[in-house]
Amino acid sequence: MATAAKKQTEFVWEGKDSKGNKVKGETAGSNINLVKAGLRRQGITPTRVRKKAKPLFGGSTKINASEISIFSRQLATMMDAGVPLVQAFEIIGRGHENKGMQELLLAIKSDIESGSNLSEALAKHPMQFDELYCNLVRAGEHAGILDTILDKVATYKEKTEAIKGKIKKALFYPTAVIVVSFIITAILMIFVIPEFEKLFAGFGADLPAITKFVINLSQIFQNYWWAIFGSIGLAIYGVIQAKRRSKGFNVFLDKVLLKTPIIGPILNKAAIARFARTLATMFAAGVPLVEAMDSVAGAVGNVVYGDAVRHMRDEVSTGTQLNVAMRQTDLFPNMVVQMTAIGEEAGSMDTMLSKVADFYEEEVDNAVDGLSSLLEPLIMTILGGLIGGLVIAMYMPIFQMGKVVGG
Repeated sequence: MATAAKKQTEFVWEGKDSKGNKVKGETAGSNINLVKAGLRRQGITPTRVRKKAKPLFGGSTKINASEISIFSRQLATMMDAGVPLVQAFEIIGRGHENKGMQELLLAIKSDIESGSNLSEALAKHPMQFDELYCNLVRAGEHAGILDTILDKVATYKEKTEAIKGKIKKALFYPTAVIVVSFIITAILMIFVIPEFEKLFAGFGADLPAITKFVINLSQIFQNYWWAIFGSIGLAIYGVIQAKRRSKGFNVFLDKVLLKTPIIGPILNKAAIARFARTLATMFAAGVPLVEAMDSVAGAVGNVVYGDAVRHMRDEVSTGTQLNVAMRQTDLFPNMVVQMTAIGEEAGSMDTMLSKVADFYEEEVDNAVDGLSSLLEPLIMTILGGLIGGLVIAMYMPIFQMGKVVGG
């Protein structure tokens, strides 16, 4: 199912409309017969249908989450303006620069023209439109407020993608410090320190302890660089594979990250913001609480919070109030629990949760900006200390020889 978009082929056609006028265009379909049938349903008599020639140098076909977010806003805007659904997909699809996104949207358009509703057409492409997205659209169709729900879906996608971007930015800085420090150290150890070692060989005097340590470390890098880099590569590969295949490892990793100084508070706030934003959007769409919690668990972006939300779902399904179940997890701050309780009593859960999401999204923004301001000088300090320490270690023998000669 995940590759359904790729199975659609682009066809170029020519024909005549109901008034006998010549018309032509492009349509995505599984085969020529289905394309012809689709054209006839539109009142067009096809005279020529052929596969569209592929460009010599193909463009980008990978579809990323930000493109789905932008599409959601475009579709919501067109629906609000009264543009028919099929025509909206035609306009957005034809105008998209990404070939893969264009094929996806035209494939969905073709399914809708064949009689599928929007949620069914989207569900055929789970890699791009997850269960949460499809559930929201389905709820909008059932309630007859698809244009309103699409606007909420678009806002939800924009907010969640913004949060993801902030988290990536927060994690990038410490990773950059480690990587750059290691690369600089390796270059110095393998190429620079050996030249000093040759120089010191003719001194005929004992070297300072720190200089000996650096030279010994340099020799390890020179002799075993393949083992060092290989071990690091294997470790990174092992972590990636464990993260993909082991839930236990993901739980362990997320627990460690949530308790990490500086980064941990940002990840906690981001998980709470996603929880509140997703649940608020589901409530606004009229999705029942217990059903909504299933989608929320997969959207929080953290295994620890996801398991907590599933536990809350089980509690709520037995009659426990949501705010009580939240308090039992020990993951949600008192303010969040209290606002949820007020929302339950007043029947305005979506409004209260939206306010919680707004607050914590702003908190994440401020925290990441603060982290950036903190780590930029920290990077300079670490790199300066690293290079400065190596320079001192290498020049210390020279200074000592200068004193001996001077004495």
